Amino acid sequence: MSVATSVATSVVPAGTGAAPAFRGRIGRDVRSGHYPVPHRYRLHLAPADPGCLGLAVTHSLLGLDDTLPLAVLPALPDTPDGGYAVLRPLYEASAHLYRGPAAAPVLSDGWTGRIVSTHVPDILRDLALRFGGDGPELLPEDRQDEIRALTDLCERSVNAAAQRAGELGLDDTAAHRDPLTVLFSALGALERRLARHPYVLGDAPTAADVTVWVTLVQLDTVHRWHLDAAAMERVAGYTALWSYAGRLAAHSAFGRHLDVDALLDRHRAHCRGREAAGAAMRIVDWSAARA
Repeated sequence: MSVATSVATSVVPAGTGAAPAFRGRIGRDVRSGHYPVPHRYRLHLAPADPGCLGLAVTHSLLGLDDTLPLAVLPALPDTPDGGYAVLRPLYEASAHLYRGPAAAPVLSDGWTGRIVSTHVPDILRDLALRFGGDGPELLPEDRQDEIRALTDLCERSVNAAAQRAGELGLDDTAAHRDPLTVLFSALGALERRLARHPYVLGDAPTAADVTVWVTLVQLDTVHRWHLDAAAMERVAGYTALWSYAGRLAAHSAFGRHLDVDALLDRHRAHCRGREAAGAAMRIVDWSAARA
């Protein structure tokens, strides 16, 4: 990896109306500028946000508590623009005349007092590939294409499809059915994998399991509020999938970061969708699974 690649940061200029995307990377060694040193960096997360929840789980799976401190933020931002006051100095030190929200996640550099990255996929890769830890190999070289494909499946065919189905409601039956077909197809593909193996890619957890688990948490806690009872009954029928979700919730690396009440508070703070009949009961008793 070149020095330029490892330390480059792309920032949207202030005043554009878009939140800056800090895209610095952690390099392999001292030549990279940002290189892995114990206690140099800090990870600032609000686990009620799905991207932050995935990073928190990754951090715990890798056993990085003593190497890369974790700063946990409240579920709801505390500034009018949707950011966190505690992160404001980092943003202002990292981007001249920064005017956007000081949002999480943030991977910060304690040596410079600046932000390395706010980009979830980059941070996840650097946690897994640069900091090591005592945990499983989350991004095995020979499975990275599959992990990317599963990440795309979760984002497009579960999260986006469930969101679209909830927005449509039942006013247009044909339009409502199309994203549900996409959703059920994706859940079926995951169900077939988990009917054969304890984890999505086999006998050991990978980054794909973090993504799938966070997606299932969102589906059963947030998206269900906007899906009708018939849709949620069919979603609940993927028994291997939901057994897996509950089993991982009982794993300390997953369950310790899950606060369903905080997740719902964050959702309600910005949700403008309408509630449907599917919201009555969750498929997984997440609190019991954590215990």
